[in-house]
Amino acid sequence: MKLRLLSIFYFICFSAFSQTKVSGHVFDEYNQPISFANVIFQGSTEGTTTNENGKFYLESEDTWGVLTISFIGYETLKISLDKKVNYNLKFILKEEAAQLDAVVLLTGKQSKKNNPAIDILRKIWENKRENGLRRFKQYEYDKYEKVEFDINTIDSALIKSKLFRGMEFVFNEVDTSRVTGKTYLPMFINEAASRVYGDNVINKEKEVLKGNKNSGFNDNQVIIDFVDDLYSDYNVYDNYLKFFDKSFVSPLSRTGINTYNYVLSDSAYIDNKLCFNIIYYPRRKNELTFKGDFWVADTTYAVKEINLQASKSANINWVKEIYIEQEFEVLNDSIFLVKRDYMMSDFALSKKEKSRGVYGKRTTLYDNYKFNAQKDKKFYDAEVYNYDKDVYDRDDAFWEKNRLEALNKDEKGVYKMLDTLKTVKKFKQMYNLGSILSSGYIEFNTLPLDYGPIFSTFGFNEVEGLRLRTGGRTYFGRNDLWRLEGFLAYGFRDDKFKYGISGKWLLDKKSRLIISGGNRRDVEQMGASLTNSTDVLGRSLASSAVVTAGANDKLTTINLTSFAIEAEPFKNLILRLGANYRTLESASPTFTLDYNTPNGIASEIKQFETTASLYFFPGRKMTGFGVERYDANDDYARVFAQVSRGDRSMFNSDFDYTKVQCSYVQPWQLGGFGRLTTSIEAGKTFGEVPLGLLSVIPGNQSYFSIYNTFSQLDFYEFVSDTYTSFHIEHNFNGRLFSRIPFLRKFNLREIVSVRGVWGEISDENVALSTTNNPFNIPLVAPSDKIYYEYGLGIGNIFKVFRIDFNFRGNYKDEALYPNARKFGVTGSFGFNF
Repeated sequence: MKLRLLSIFYFICFSAFSQTKVSGHVFDEYNQPISFANVIFQGSTEGTTTNENGKFYLESEDTWGVLTISFIGYETLKISLDKKVNYNLKFILKEEAAQLDAVVLLTGKQSKKNNPAIDILRKIWENKRENGLRRFKQYEYDKYEKVEFDINTIDSALIKSKLFRGMEFVFNEVDTSRVTGKTYLPMFINEAASRVYGDNVINKEKEVLKGNKNSGFNDNQVIIDFVDDLYSDYNVYDNYLKFFDKSFVSPLSRTGINTYNYVLSDSAYIDNKLCFNIIYYPRRKNELTFKGDFWVADTTYAVKEINLQASKSANINWVKEIYIEQEFEVLNDSIFLVKRDYMMSDFALSKKEKSRGVYGKRTTLYDNYKFNAQKDKKFYDAEVYNYDKDVYDRDDAFWEKNRLEALNKDEKGVYKMLDTLKTVKKFKQMYNLGSILSSGYIEFNTLPLDYGPIFSTFGFNEVEGLRLRTGGRTYFGRNDLWRLEGFLAYGFRDDKFKYGISGKWLLDKKSRLIISGGNRRDVEQMGASLTNSTDVLGRSLASSAVVTAGANDKLTTINLTSFAIEAEPFKNLILRLGANYRTLESASPTFTLDYNTPNGIASEIKQFETTASLYFFPGRKMTGFGVERYDANDDYARVFAQVSRGDRSMFNSDFDYTKVQCSYVQPWQLGGFGRLTTSIEAGKTFGEVPLGLLSVIPGNQSYFSIYNTFSQLDFYEFVSDTYTSFHIEHNFNGRLFSRIPFLRKFNLREIVSVRGVWGEISDENVALSTTNNPFNIPLVAPSDKIYYEYGLGIGNIFKVFRIDFNFRGNYKDEALYPNARKFGVTGSFGFNF
C-alpha cells in the first residue's frame, strides 16, 4: 500500500519535470541479479548500467518509446514504454544459445586478449594529451559553479513526522533525482560566476570571482569550501582520481585493465562524430573503483562523454553513492575542453537502499574561451585579502547574464522557501543545535557573545582531580575584525581557580596584520610537544587524560603573559614576532622543577622570552576574511621555523639562552596505495637552562593515539637541549584487507608507522637541575643511538574507531630502564571518509 501511494506521489508531483522515467531490476533466468548490464533508451546515447544488485534508474527530458537492456552472453531485451513513468519493473535476460561458453564471463572477469574495448583503451593511451588549455600560451574562460545540498528519500513518513511539523510547506519544492530516482528536498544552494585566467609559460592561474549568490545561511562558505575540497578538480585521463581524500583508479588509467572489465557496447554519432561506447565495471569488490561507461571519438580517441559511479562496496564511509558526469567539447579534432562537469554524492549513515541521507551536488560549466591574451605577471600574484562585498550582492540581471545553465523550478523555489523557513521558530532551534555541534559554541542571539567551547567543560588529572571549565568569546560574525576570549576553571582536588583571557585584532586586511595578547594561569602538562606553546588559552590533551599508563603527576603551574604581532606579506607565508613572560613551578608534591643557583636551590622559574617565527603553508586554502580563519583543506605542507631568545636582564628573569627550532610536515597522496604523512623536527638550545626550559621528548601516557608523540615513552623520560626527530605514518586505506575474503566486508584500513628521535644534553644542563630533592628527574637524552618505535594500526572499526599496537624498538634493557613500556595499545575516534 505504501509503495502504491509513493508511486502516485512520484507521478503527480514530478512527471512534469521530465518526459521519460524508468526504474527496475534486471535478473537472469535463475532469478539472480545481473550486475553492470547496459540499459539505454533506443536511438539515443542516454543510458546507465545496473548496480551490484541489478537495479537501475534512468531518466530523460525527452520522450522515448523503447528501452534496450543488454549484457554479454545474453539476448538483448527491448521493451516498449507505453507510459512516461515506469517504476519498479522486473526484466529477465535469457542466455544466448550460441554463446553459452561466454556465460563464464558473467562472474565479472572479462578477457584481456582479443577484446576490442581494450584495444580502444590502448589507443586512448597512445593519443593521450594534456588538457587542451595547455596547448596555448595563455587562456581564459567563464566558469559557473552551482553547489546544492538536498535531503533525499522523501516519503510520507518523513512528511508527517514531528520533525517537520509546522514546516510542511517545504515539501512543495520536492523533486526527483535523475540519477537515482529518489525524491529530494533542496535545503541549500550557492551560485558562483568567475572568470579564470591562466598562463602556461609562467605556470600560473587565477580565478576572479564576479558574483556569488546563496540561499541565505551565514556560514555558507564553510559548506562551499567543504564541497569544493571533497570534489576537487580532476582529469579523467590521470591514473588516479582523488575524491574524499581517497584515490580512485580511473577507468582510463594505464593500470585499468588490471582493475576493470571493459565491454565494447555500441557506436553512435555525437555532434557529427562517430564515437564508440565502452562499458566498464570493477574486477574486485571493496576497492576504490567506479562503474559506468564512456564515449570516445573513432579517429582522435579523445573522450567525448564519461560517467562514473562509485561501487557501493568501495571502502569509503558516510557516502552511499558517488556519481560523476563529464562532457567534452572537441575543437578541430585535436583539442578537447571540458564543457560540463557534474558530481553528486549521497551522504548517509548507512549504505542500505532505503536509508535517508543528504545529496551534495556540484555542477560546473565552462564557456567563452579566449586564448593567447597575455597579461602582466603581477596579475597572477596570489592575493592575501580579496574580499569584495559587492560580489555577494549582485542583482537578478547579473545572474540572468552570467548563468551558463538556467535554474530549474525547484532550484528557483529554494531561495524563497529558505527565506520563509528561517522565520520559523522550530527551524531556528534545529539550526542552532547544528551550529552548536559544529562549532562547539552556544550563541546568544541578543548579545554578540558565544558560550563555550562546550567540549572542554569537564577534565580530570591527578593534581586538579575533577576540573570544571566555563568560557566564552565575542562573536558578531565569521569575519569579525577583533575577538576577545576567556575561561574560568576550578579543580576540586587542589581547590584552586584557573583563568585565561586573550584578545586579537586585525589591523590591516591586505597584509593580515594582527596584534594579539593575553594572560593565563593554569595547570599544564609540559613537554607534550617539542615546541612550547604560547597560546594563552590552549591546553594539551595530556593535561586532562582520565586514564593513563603510569602516574600522571608531572604537572606544572604556569602563569603566562604573551604579546605578538604577525603579518602575511605573501599568501600562506606568516611572519610573527612575539614576547612572553612566564613563571613555572611544580603543581605536584611528587614532581620538582628545582634547580641550583649561586644562592642555593630555586623552585620557580621566571623568564622573559622573545620569539621570531616563520610559518609557510604551500597549497593551503582558507575560509573567512576576519581575524580568525579556518582551514578548507588538510592536504598541504607545513613549514615552521623559530628563534627564541631568553634575556635575564628583562623583568628580573633567570636565564640567558637562544633556542632554534624548525619542523616540516608533508602529506603525500600515493595513488591507490593510500596516504603517507611524514614529519621531521630539529632544535638546539644555546646556553645553560633548567628542566623547565629544556626540550622534553614528547611522551604519551594516555591511551589516545596522538601524532608526533612517542606512545611508549613516559613524560620526561628523555630530555634534551639538542634533538632531531622524525615521524612516518602510512594509511593503506584498506588496500591490503580488501584482498582478504573474510575481512572485505568490514572495510577495515591498515596503518603502519615508525617514529624516532636522537638527542643530547650537556653536562652543564644536567648539573643545573640535579639537586637533593628525592623527586628529582634523572636527565637522560637518547644520545647513544636513535630511540625508535613502530606501530601497526587497524582503522575504520565501526567507521569511527582506530586501534594502534605500539612497540618500543630499543632502550628497553630492564637493568637500565626498569619501567620501560615495551608494548602498548592506543586508540582514537574520528569521522573519516
